[in-house]
Amino acid sequence: MKDGKQLIMQSYRLSPTSLNLFLDCPRCFWLKLKKKISRPEQPSSTLPRGMDLLVKKYFDKWRQQKRPPEFKDKMACELIQDQQLLDKWRNWRSGLCFCDKSLSGAVLFGALDECFVDGDVYMPADYKTRGFSLKDNSIGYFQNQMDCYTLLLKMNSYKVNNTGYLIYYILSDVGENGSSRFKVELIPMQTDPDRAYSTFKRAVEFLDEPLPDYSGSCSFCSWVRNQP
Repeated sequence: MKDGKQLIMQSYRLSPTSLNLFLDCPRCFWLKLKKKISRPEQPSSTLPRGMDLLVKKYFDKWRQQKRPPEFKDKMACELIQDQQLLDKWRNWRSGLCFCDKSLSGAVLFGALDECFVDGDVYMPADYKTRGFSLKDNSIGYFQNQMDCYTLLLKMNSYKVNNTGYLIYYILSDVGENGSSRFKVELIPMQTDPDRAYSTFKRAVEFLDEPLPDYSGSCSFCSWVRNQP
């Protein structure tokens, strides 16, 4: 309730990426979702996307053998065997989603890179590419993403154990004719679907509030605020 009137929320479609924006800067999130005003795009490399596609093909090659050989002693779980289902989940148009009628039909959706299974338990996994070794905050940056994937699996009636995996390909050497070597690290992490839902709910409700003030910790807000 606000000013004695019941708020009527619109129906929004949110992803883990948009919720990351909400956590980073509520004002930038509000402007993007409500006014279609996005942060300025910065130059980016196509290398990570190219690597992502190649890693997908590599994992698909070993799917029927349960896991790639380099993970044989690193994981007891297996790759999901249903390639058709995984292909569907990988597509953001047909990926996992759920509609929350208690939030006026707001939708959370996401596209999974990979999924591990242990019996009837499903665990989301995501491929990451780095040019340098992992830092202390490398894992935490993806916490909301993995929380959301676990929530999406759970809300689609898949059993979860609140575990997710990050699969890092870290460049270690470059040789003749462009050949490259990567160090591979499998990082398990605890996920929290309840935390993801709380973030989703707060974000949807926030969109029906007035435009928030500038964020003191957001460089984009600071730049706009200081324009003549």
